[in-house]
Amino acid sequence: MRDDHDEAPVIVVDDLWVDRGGRTVLAGISLGIEAGAVAGLLGPSGCGKSTLMRAIMGVQVITAGRVTVLGEPAGSPSLRRRVGYVTQAPSVYGDLTVWDNVRFFAAVLGCTKSRIDEVIHAVGLAGLEDRVVDNLSGGQRSRVSLATALVGDPEVLILDEPTVGLDPVLRKELWGLFHQLATEGTTLLISSHVMDEAAECTSLILMRDGAVLTKTTPGRLRADTGERDLSAAFLAMIERGPR
Repeated sequence: MRDDHDEAPVIVVDDLWVDRGGRTVLAGISLGIEAGAVAGLLGPSGCGKSTLMRAIMGVQVITAGRVTVLGEPAGSPSLRRRVGYVTQAPSVYGDLTVWDNVRFFAAVLGCTKSRIDEVIHAVGLAGLEDRVVDNLSGGQRSRVSLATALVGDPEVLILDEPTVGLDPVLRKELWGLFHQLATEGTTLLISSHVMDEAAECTSLILMRDGAVLTKTTPGRLRADTGERDLSAAFLAMIERGPR
């Protein structure tokens, strides 16, 4: 288990601006995410969640501002093994088996065979190691992507809508895994446009139209808006505007 006693945020976004195609996509975002958090990045589709995640990974051209992860500029080569990233579309090789996909990423990161077995089991794919990915269901392919991101045992895990299209049972299992990872010291940033998933997070970053409305917790959001339902609380926050 990692030492999480350092209170400094492990992800720091400072006055981040992103323009694309003549349009401002992110408008002066500043936030910090603490070690061991399960941070939910929530907002409607098109609000800038994926762009913010790409900036944190260092793969997004930015207009202005600064992003640091684990004390290093986002995208630094030194972060390659320390930060895992799962995109919305499964980023795996469809013509390879589950095992071969995870083994490929393990070889890049210098991981052991036992680590491959460990992550395949962790994401619920034990017994499917020899299945070609193209022959798996959409949810299973998403879990192969997650396994490839976990194989390096990252300190930070960025997940872009990892539960989209999954049935409730699989969603529950994945959230259980995310909380287990956080308990072991991993910091998670998880995007979603489904507000009922906000209750699974230890902190919330609510976005709309390229801006952060607030950084809060499920409990504080309910208390601040007087709404028990988190979807209704989010709507109340939209009406109130950025804080």
